[in-house]
Amino acid sequence: MELPPPDPKKLLAQWMEWEKGETPPGRVLSNLKTGGMRELLEQLAAAMS
Repeated sequence: MELPPPDPKKLLAQWMEWEKGETPPGRVLSNLKTGGMRELLEQLAAAMS
């Protein structure tokens, strides 16, 4: 099954929930992982090379 590309706005919103104390860190990490944070960071790192 192919996953959709990461959505930076959605990932940022999930991060901000943690910063505001709305979501526990473990849940945020899980959301970021399933939301494609790694793939997004890999794309950004490759673009900077």
